Amino acid sequence: DRLAIGLILAFAIVVVPLTAPEYLFRAILIPFLILSLAAVGLNILVGYCGQVSLGTGGFMAVGAYAAYNLWLRVPEANNLIVVFLFGGVMSALVGILFGIPSLRIKGFYLAVATLASQFFLDWLFARVKWLTNYTPSGSVAVGELKVFGWHIDTPAERYLFILAFVVVATLVAKNLVRGHIGREWMAIRDMDIAAEIIGFRPLRTKLTAFAVSSFFIGISGAMWGFLRLGSWEPLAFDINRSFQILFMVIIGGLGSLLGSFLGAAFIVLTPILLNQLPGWFGIRVSTALLSHLEFMVFGAMIVFFLIVEPHGLARLWAVAKEKLRLWPFPH
Repeated sequence: DRLAIGLILAFAIVVVPLTAPEYLFRAILIPFLILSLAAVGLNILVGYCGQVSLGTGGFMAVGAYAAYNLWLRVPEANNLIVVFLFGGVMSALVGILFGIPSLRIKGFYLAVATLASQFFLDWLFARVKWLTNYTPSGSVAVGELKVFGWHIDTPAERYLFILAFVVVATLVAKNLVRGHIGREWMAIRDMDIAAEIIGFRPLRTKLTAFAVSSFFIGISGAMWGFLRLGSWEPLAFDINRSFQILFMVIIGGLGSLLGSFLGAAFIVLTPILLNQLPGWFGIRVSTALLSHLEFMVFGAMIVFFLIVEPHGLARLWAVAKEKLRLWPFPH
């Protein structure tokens, strides 16, 4: 596995920037990496700690607008690493605030509470004009982007910068879930009463999961605004974005960092494939029908994985890998 990951990273760092066309960066690679980071953050909360959340889009918006305000109002901090980390920290603080009800409520009721946070944050960024520098309808735009004097202009440079951020964040997430704090999260997920009896503190554990999850999601929101869109409004982080990230986690696999990447790849590539597939067979399909077909495929896949393989694509990959390891002498 480590050898395979090393080869993939080497290919992504050396070969892809030199050979990939601009369309591949803008339409596939950059969205895939940013949404993968958001899925990793949500998977920490939902997959590892068992706390259902429907407010991912709102936390992405917090990260994006917090980073924008620091970038706009503090010229000395005009460094993408600084503004992205600031967006992640502010999103973590908001995540802790909305995670407090998780001590008293769980399941469906917690999902409704986080959904309320999504609507509140959408309203906040659309109505509080100071947060958007008094622009109409909450729309903002960023200009020149740089990191320690290095100007990030081309799609390849943006891709490499995002890739470095995602790799570091994934390593941090992997160490967290494999360490003591990760065992606390999983104990709360599996049986919170038993975890409390053996000495784990539910409030601290749940709020830590909300904080870490929202931190990663906030960074992904800042990246989505600065490096993917360039200009945005609150609708870029609406409830549809929250469901999109949740679908990635469900399809990819709950409680699996690899599943976050597999789910993001599925969600990003499926609409493109559905748009291209009819043309390959000479079939003319309206845009409206393609849009409905996309939702139908996503719904069918979610139902399929919930019934057949609740652990998602990550589990299917593990099974396939085990079969390849035993081939040609399976038991």
